[in-house]
Amino acid sequence: MGVIRPAAVAGMFYPGDAPSLRRDVQTMLAATPVPPGAPVPKAVIVPHAGFVYSGPIAATAYARLAPARTTITRVVLIGPAHRVAFAGIAVSTADGFDTPLGRIPIDKEAVARIATLPAVGGLDQAHAQEHSLEVQLPFLQLALDRFALVPMVAGNVDPERVAAVLDALWGGPETLIVISSDLSHYLDYATARGIDGATRAAIERLDPAPIGFDNACGRIGVAGLLAVAKRRALAVETLDLRNSGDTAGPRDRVVGYGAWAFVDPAATVAPASFAARLHAVGPSLLALARDALDLYTRTGRTLEVPAHLSAILREPGGAFVTLKRGGMLRGCIGSPSAWRPLAEDVIDNAIKAGHQDPRFPALTAAELDGLMISVSVLTPREAMTIPDEESLLAQLRPRIDGLLIRDGDRGALFLPAVWEQLPEARDFLRALKHKAGMAPQHWSAGFQAWRFQAVEVE
Repeated sequence: MGVIRPAAVAGMFYPGDAPSLRRDVQTMLAATPVPPGAPVPKAVIVPHAGFVYSGPIAATAYARLAPARTTITRVVLIGPAHRVAFAGIAVSTADGFDTPLGRIPIDKEAVARIATLPAVGGLDQAHAQEHSLEVQLPFLQLALDRFALVPMVAGNVDPERVAAVLDALWGGPETLIVISSDLSHYLDYATARGIDGATRAAIERLDPAPIGFDNACGRIGVAGLLAVAKRRALAVETLDLRNSGDTAGPRDRVVGYGAWAFVDPAATVAPASFAARLHAVGPSLLALARDALDLYTRTGRTLEVPAHLSAILREPGGAFVTLKRGGMLRGCIGSPSAWRPLAEDVIDNAIKAGHQDPRFPALTAAELDGLMISVSVLTPREAMTIPDEESLLAQLRPRIDGLLIRDGDRGALFLPAVWEQLPEARDFLRALKHKAGMAPQHWSAGFQAWRFQAVEVE
């Protein structure tokens, strides 16, 4: 590896030897209770003081990453400038960052991509002694398996520039956003608690306006995240709020620390309860599809919806029914939204998949034997904020998202299963454009996209 940014505050802000550092971080993570089923954050705000002061607070956020230990492979890290005054957002030209626990590679492709954005540029001096990023690294190294880092130091810059960077790097479940910030500085204990409480309330409202530099040294990064979180309808949870008077210091001049988790409801895999309910009625759902297709193919009659069904089959649901013979597609038709009871939707789409898919002739009775049927039940669609195609590509989550696009009277949909044939986001989108009758490079101000997930029953 080429140029390396060495650890600058090891032995000061945290232990300088690997065994002690590993033990301290693991102890803090293990001491943090995580509620069963707590969702993995898309983004976190964490403090950056010495571990003895703010480490336990930061640990409350990093402990939430455990279920995504192998899923998160890129960390976008933004902290405030403490050592060098400059305007803009400073990226590093290094190939890796070192800590006593080892070397973290830099995601050079991501750095190159955001370097084209306004106010973003290389400035290694801003990184050389900056502790606001470095103190997060040992937590990340022990909370995650393998990941690449996109480190940025925010100087004097409009928070919307930070928001633009976050949008460009948002990605899917493989990307974690980390905003580094302490809160109030050097106030008495009671005053600090009051000011930090107001900051907490502003963060929970996704409102950066009341958060000044006296409230949070990382105000710019926090404000940028809150802007994106509001546009993307993220849910925020306060995990901890304390100060140095609660951890390891006197109470006459304290520094405030808080930890917050931001969860993207649309980015999580379909809720376990929803998937479990569907899989519990999976045999009934498949039987409905098969019975409907068999009856219509043999007699031309439509199967009536049974009177007694599980509750989830009576609820509105959108589903796609896929038919295969000998491993080859034989028909696929579905509903991109939930507008009628799920059972009715499956019956109708099973018939249409066999008899109205324009790519295939109508199914014959002789083909029913050996026909494989699967049903994909869709989660509600999420409208995507996409100022350009690169933003759409950055937001797509391979193997998770289905995608519906529309521009004027042209539109098309791909289920998440299509990622198996088209694993690259750009190829996925171009093929979907082709399906919609659009040119591969087509884009316009009226281009719209919605993403969703699918629970497979087969």
